[in-house]
Amino acid sequence: MCLAIPGKVVEIDHPKAEVDFGGVTRKVDITFVDAGIGDYVIVHAGYAIEILDQEEARKTLETFEEVLSREEMLKAAGIIP
Repeated sequence: MCLAIPGKVVEIDHPKAEVDFGGVTRKVDITFVDAGIGDYVIVHAGYAIEILDQEEARKTLETFEEVLSREEMLKAAGIIP
């Protein structure tokens, strides 16, 4: 299974872009999308494959944060390892 986490484009040096994934940045190939600085992109195998609008990216990131928070609570309670 592959999880697609939105990342924010912070710098562009075509065909690569520096993308910020919540404080961790990675070089990503943006050949397949017309991304600009400030855009949120979905990345697979090092390539940006889709641009998300800011609201959709926000919703997705909030969902991930909620899932991770619940996982931490279950670990703290000893329910999962």
